[in-house]
Amino acid sequence: MDNISTMSKQQLNEVKIILTDIDDTLTTEGRLKSNAYTALENLSNSGFIVIPVTGRCAGWCDHIARMWPVNGVVGENGAFFFSYDHQSKKMQQTYCQTPKERKENHLALHEIKKTILKDVSGSALASDQDYRHTDLAIDFAEDVATLSSNKIKEIVTIAENAGAIAKVSSIHVNCWIGSHNKLSTSLTTLEQVFGVSNSNIQNEVLFIGDSPNDSMMFDYFNKSVGVANVMDFIKELDKPPKYITLNHSGEGFVELADSLLRR
Repeated sequence: MDNISTMSKQQLNEVKIILTDIDDTLTTEGRLKSNAYTALENLSNSGFIVIPVTGRCAGWCDHIARMWPVNGVVGENGAFFFSYDHQSKKMQQTYCQTPKERKENHLALHEIKKTILKDVSGSALASDQDYRHTDLAIDFAEDVATLSSNKIKEIVTIAENAGAIAKVSSIHVNCWIGSHNKLSTSLTTLEQVFGVSNSNIQNEVLFIGDSPNDSMMFDYFNKSVGVANVMDFIKELDKPPKYITLNHSGEGFVELADSLLRR
C-alpha cells in the first residue's frame, strides 16, 4: 500500500465520484465530527458525486440521503440504493429484492438471530436492527464489550452454515440472504443512475473504507483507499486497499478530501 500522497495530479484530477464507507471511515470513535462532515460538504460543493456505501440500516440511509450533502447512499451492504430529489421532494428507493423475497429472508434471518444470541455469549443485536429491511446486524464492538476474534468467527460460521452471507465490519457482523453486496449494487448504481461506463469507472471512481467488508471494493477499484485504521484488520483482509492515509478514521477521510480539493 502506498500513501495517498503518491497519487499523481492526473490520477486525482480524473476522480469525479467518491464512494465512502461510514463507520470508522467517516466517523471517529462512533461520532461524525464536524471536520469530516465539512469535508463531505466541500466535496459536494466542488462538484464531486459522493455516495456512502455502508452496512447501516434503511432508517439511517433515509436520513443520510435526505439530510447529508451526498448524492445518495448504498445501504445494508448493497441491499438498496436510496436518493432524495430535493426539487420533487421524493425519496427514490431501489431494492435488489422483491417485497416477497425480503419477507421470506426476514423469517430465515430471525432463526439465525436466535441461534447466534443463544450460542455466542456477549453478542447482541445492533442498536439499529429495528430499522433494517434486509439484513441482520450482530453487534460485537459498538454497544457491547468487544468480542474476541474467535467469537466473531463463530458468529460468521453460524450464519454461513444457515445459508446466509456474513461480512465483518469494524463493529458488526452483517448477515443477509441473497447475491447482492456493496460492490454489485455500487456498480449497478454507477451505471444506471450516474451513467458511468465500464471504460471510465477505474479513472473516475475512488473508494475509501476501513474494514474486511470493504475488501471486495478495495480489490475492484484501482483508486481504493484505506484510512490508517485499516491496518487493525490487515490480516483479515482478502485484498488490501491500493493506498492508505496517514490519519485514522474521519481524519483520514479529511486527508483524502483535502488531496482531491487542492488538486
